[in-house]
Amino acid sequence: MTETPKKVPSTGSIDALLPPEMALACEAAGVAKAGRDMATLFILGVLAGAFIAFGAAFMTVILTGAGELPWGVARLLAGIVFSLGLILVIVCGAELFTGDALMIVAFASERITLGALLRAWSVVYAGNIAG
Repeated sequence: MTETPKKVPSTGSIDALLPPEMALACEAAGVAKAGRDMATLFILGVLAGAFIAFGAAFMTVILTGAGELPWGVARLLAGIVFSLGLILVIVCGAELFTGDALMIVAFASERITLGALLRAWSVVYAGNIAG
């Protein structure tokens, strides 16, 4: 006799979602992102680009003069400090193009149009480059 898996209740916090629920959450996020106005998308894209640039600059600072450290330790520290940029993107809610690539799920389920998808992608990508 097998038990049916229990659904994890959605509380709006970080949940362990089952794959069908994860797909629905991804669709909803894609619809919300596609519905943002161009100025908001661009500003959030610029912020994400600036955060990643900050992480890269911090990584360069860490690697400068790291000749005294073993190669692996220097690279480990560089990776840790570079992740600060990614953490800032997540915490501040900025729009990084690589995260917006998942909007394809909302397009595939026909919840957003191709025009809305390409508009969001191009504005966020331009913002990332500008940042």
